[in-house]
Amino acid sequence: MTRLEPGSPAPDFTLTDQDGSPVSLSSLRGRRSVLFFYPAAMTPGCTREACDFRDSVEALAAAGIEVLGVSRDDEAKLRRFREEESLTYPLLSDPDHAVHEAYGAWGEKMNYGKKIEGVIRSTFVLDADGRIEHALYNVKATGHVARVRNLLGLS
Repeated sequence: MTRLEPGSPAPDFTLTDQDGSPVSLSSLRGRRSVLFFYPAAMTPGCTREACDFRDSVEALAAAGIEVLGVSRDDEAKLRRFREEESLTYPLLSDPDHAVHEAYGAWGEKMNYGKKIEGVIRSTFVLDADGRIEHALYNVKATGHVARVRNLLGLS
């Protein structure tokens, strides 16, 4: 499994958001962004993480940082998740997990004591040139956004 390191170029992609609109990484050039990969919309841990990002989105935006969430969920589920939780940033659909794989956010993991293949909860901070500033793998949903804010000097 590929693990991205700080300084390496972030793999480019084009995915559709919750409304079916295409979003490309290249469209974010010129500003920093946080890209977080989560296993499934509307599950307890993912909802906690998404809401923590929602609650920090103003502070991140004030620092010139855009937030995007990525999961394997389809657009309709992402739209429902966004509406139910009042999420104010794009949620991107990666149903074949190709972008997850490019970022090292897909692979073997332990789930209730069993090895399975699936989403590895991960967050990436990208600089304005599309390079990895921080690559955080196997993060916990609770408390994770506070850690990201600390890394960015926004706590």
